[in-house]
Parts: sequence; structure tokens; C-alpha cells
Amino acid sequence: MIFNYSQPYPSRRSPVMGKRGAVATSHPLAAQIGIEVLAEGGNAVDAAVAVAAALTVLEPTSNGLGSDAFAIVWDGKELHGLNASGRSPKGLTLDIMRKHGKMRDGKLTVPTTGWLPVTVPGAVSAWAALNKRFGSMPLSRLLEPAARYAEDGHPVPPVIAHYWSFAEKHFGDNEAFRETFLPQSRAVQAGEIFACPDQARTLRLIGESEGEAFYRGELAERIADYAAKTGGYLTKEDLAEHEPEWVDPVSINYRGYDIWEIPPNGQGIAALIALNILEGFEMERYPHLSSAHLHLVIEAMKLAFADVYRYVADPKFADIPLDGLLSKDYAKKRRSLINPTQALPAPEPGDPLGDTVYLCTADGDGRMVSFIQSNYMGFGSGVVVPGTGVSLQNRGCGFSLEEGHPNIYAPGKRPFHTIIPSFITKDGVPLAAFGVMGGDMQPQGHFQVVSSIVDYRLNPQAAIDAPRVRVLDKGRVAVEPTINPEAVRELARLGHGVQIEQEMAGFGGGQMIWRDPETGVYIAGSEPRKDGQALAL
Repeated sequence: MIFNYSQPYPSRRSPVMGKRGAVATSHPLAAQIGIEVLAEGGNAVDAAVAVAAALTVLEPTSNGLGSDAFAIVWDGKELHGLNASGRSPKGLTLDIMRKHGKMRDGKLTVPTTGWLPVTVPGAVSAWAALNKRFGSMPLSRLLEPAARYAEDGHPVPPVIAHYWSFAEKHFGDNEAFRETFLPQSRAVQAGEIFACPDQARTLRLIGESEGEAFYRGELAERIADYAAKTGGYLTKEDLAEHEPEWVDPVSINYRGYDIWEIPPNGQGIAALIALNILEGFEMERYPHLSSAHLHLVIEAMKLAFADVYRYVADPKFADIPLDGLLSKDYAKKRRSLINPTQALPAPEPGDPLGDTVYLCTADGDGRMVSFIQSNYMGFGSGVVVPGTGVSLQNRGCGFSLEEGHPNIYAPGKRPFHTIIPSFITKDGVPLAAFGVMGGDMQPQGHFQVVSSIVDYRLNPQAAIDAPRVRVLDKGRVAVEPTINPEAVRELARLGHGVQIEQEMAGFGGGQMIWRDPETGVYIAGSEPRKDGQALAL
């Protein structure tokens, strides 16, 4: 076994183990739905789809029916990647976007609310595609538990209620949003029951039509008609042309373990670039979460982000030097920039040519799924289609408006994406489905969790419990208050702009299912910074 079962960091939970299957996600009721599907004879993909649908109801503060989604699936023999991110409306031009752009930090950017950042939602297409290719149960059956919770209501747990309060401040003046998500004209509080009958009807339409109603039927018409009436740009044609894309995951080998991510337009390669850089250091010399350890983590991540923000875009619109970015030779060049006694200033990209929900599932036959979906920034754009329960994402604010940038906005283009599922194999054997949700914290979370397991032998729950750091902009670094104060002071002395943050949301939300290849036992961990739970059979 690679890791031990000591729990060196405070946690609300211990690793969960089982042989017939496992589910880990950010809401206990959703995890229970996944376990029920497995117990009825469903496979890991069935469980993942059921959980994903349930989370749109149970955790609307992070995702919804208007989300995007990505997945990595081990089907028992090989890995498959699914990119179900949507494209920008074909009728929304760069000139229109620039005319209505917002200035932030001296740059013109895409607005974060309203119709301008809305791209075609892809999550529903992900459910349908996974169900069609790998599922063993009808989609209508898998979506019914979510529909029942939407219809009958469900109690809201404390962390989700906390995030819901932000929506009241941002979207309280929006009538359609208020009618759907702010009953009594305020945020739902912890312990209160929230129901959304409109969403129940929508989920059943999706299930009965195997997703067609959302893209080429009644729901597509309602979304497009509402856009036309309220200044939006999504059309029936935009929705009808959407298709999810099966892709080959990309990987690097880190000390004998293959770490897999979805290729761009997502930011997953940031974790791979950072791991390649870190591999050149003898991590056993540096105690876990010591200032020397954290300094290397921060510097590797800063260099990775410099490259990712420069090169990642929709590969159909930009030539991304993927092989170069992930090469060991390139990592060696970037590693040479790290000074063990001084923080890097904001690094330049190199030349490689020279709020979100995450879940993972596993079944008794060895299939495993790593799945993530998100509106972005909580409730996304704030646009809610009346009578449907559909809250639309604001993924379009991931575009750049900088002339010449590969990620510059264009019609019919996928934006730079933050949500990333991940997977670990060794010598072709599947080991772990995992992810850490939370904006640009996601690759940083992947990076830190993998290093905690491979370099420091922490078990999945301990690796998720461990305090984290987060690279920000302008040389700033956020650290959790549970990190040793002496390590924090030393980071500041090295030149890092350290700030201690009490808000747990900034450090992500991780879930992991690890499979012991010798015994077939699943070891699952769930994020203590969220309301979630890991369960096993």
C-alpha cells in the first residue's frame, strides 16, 4: 500500500472502505443516491449520472441544469475523456462583447453576469452521452431521485446555506432568479426546506427524451425564446448544434504514477506542468507543509499558471503546444528559475516550442468515474429561465478580450475552462478518480493532493484534509489558518505576499476514490471543507 492510515490533520471523517463500490461527493443526500443506484445493480457511470443530476437540485449554489461538465471514465479496460463544455453564441460578436465589456484591474473583460457570459450549457449532454455509451439503466430512472428532491424539497446544509447568502446580495433584484431561488425573497437558511417543482418537471423531460428536449425540443425553445425577449444571444440553432466531445486524456508520469487530465480548453495541464517541475526536487528532504515544501509548491504553481494563461484556449481556434508544455525537458528549464531562498516575481510564460461540484464513483467490476460540473461563480450568470429551474452558467467570462491572445472571444468558441476531473493510474492499472473543485484552486488542489499521497504517503482522506495554499495574482499567496505560523512567517521572509484566509471556500473541495489493486478495496475520502460524504458498499 502506498500510504498509511494515520490522520495527522483535524478532520470530520476517516477514510471509507468498500469492495462493491463507492461514491464521494459534496452533498450527503447525493452520495446516498449514488450508493442506492449501485446497490440496485447499476454501474459506476449510472451512479455518476444520478449523482450529477441530484447535485443540480441539492447544491444549486455551485451547479445547475445550465452548467458545463467534464468526465474521465475507466470502463474496466481503458480511460475515456468527455468534454461537454459549450460554445459561445454564434450571433454574439467580439465587437458586441467589447462594447459591453467591464474594466477590471486595468483590463477590458467579459462581464460576469447577465446574458453576455452565457455559453451553451453542456452538462445535460454529458449525462446523455455517458448514459448512452456506458450506462446500464434508463436516463429517466437515473434522474428521478433528483426530480423527487426538487418536487418534495430537501433540507439545506450549513455550507451550502452560507454560499446561498451571497446569491441574495448579487441577484436579489432579479425577478426570475428571486422567484426560483430566493423563496420569501431571501436566501434559504441552514435546515430550511427548499423545493423547485419547475426543476422537477424539467428533469423528467430530460430523462424521458434522453436529453433531446434540452437541445432540440421544448426546453430549447423556452431557453431561446427567453433569450430573445430579454436581450440574450443563445438561439435554438446554438443549442441544437451542441454536441459533447469524446477526447483522449493527457498525462505525465510523476515518480512512477501517471496523472491524467482532460486536455485544453481546460486548465488541467497546470497541475501536470507543476508536478513535472516538482519532480526534480527530493521532496523527502522537506517536511510536509514546512516553509521549504510550500515554497516549492507555490513557485511550481506560479510557473505553471504563467504558461496556462498564455497558451490554453479552444484547440479548434488555437495551436496549443501541448507536447512541449508537458515535456520533462521543458520542466527542467522552468525548474531552473526557482530560487530556494527567494520568491519569484510574477513569472513570464516560457517557450515550450524551444464554484463547482465534483463527484467520483466506482463499482464492483472496477469501473471508475471522475466527474465535474459547474455554473461558475456560484449561481453563474444569474439568468434563470422562468418556469424551468434552469440557471445558466457564465463560462463566457473565461474568454480574453486581449487582441492576439489565443483565448480571445469569438462566436462558436469554447472558453478557457476551470473545471477539471482527474485520474491516477500506475503501469496501466487504475488507482484513483479524484478532483478538487474551486476555480483556479482546482489544478492547485490536484497538485497538492497528488504530492501529499505520492511524496508524503498520506491516505486519501488525510491528503484531502491537509491544509492548502493558493497562488493568487501579483505575487500574493493565500494560506489556511491551520498552517504552522512559523512556516507562514518564513514564506513572507522569502518574499511571498502571504495572507491568511479564514474562508474555506477559497481552498477548494476535494473528493477521491482510491482502488487498492491487490485487494480490490476502494478507499474513499471526502472534503471536510464542504457538507459532503464518502460512502461505500
